[in-house]
Amino acid sequence: QVQLAESGGGLVQAGDSLRLSCAASGRTFGRYSLGWFRQAPGKEREFVASITSSVTTSYADSVTGRFTISRDNLKNTVYLQMNSLKPEDTAVYSCAARNGWYNLRNYEPEYWGQGTQVTVSS
Repeated sequence: QVQLAESGGGLVQAGDSLRLSCAASGRTFGRYSLGWFRQAPGKEREFVASITSSVTTSYADSVTGRFTISRDNLKNTVYLQMNSLKPEDTAVYSCAARNGWYNLRNYEPEYWGQGTQVTVSS
């Protein structure tokens, strides 16, 4: 069982940067593949980024080159560094986890955080 708690959301202007953090419980954090998803008002949840247990990363086309996912296994934390933010990045961002080596673009996560709101003004 893994519990996930996001932080770092907020209101920023277009072009600004923001870093989201997701702290996880559990002693086997390093075995989990982790990801970030987002859901904008009136839209379906979409994949943003994934990092496997072996630190292989994957990104949605819409964020490639602007967002970076990373993990610190000593701190049981996964990060999403978001640069050059755009109004269309406005959404609730949630982190997710799945035990094992998985690209969460293609595999359903087992665990979800509650989400953190990111709002980008133009």
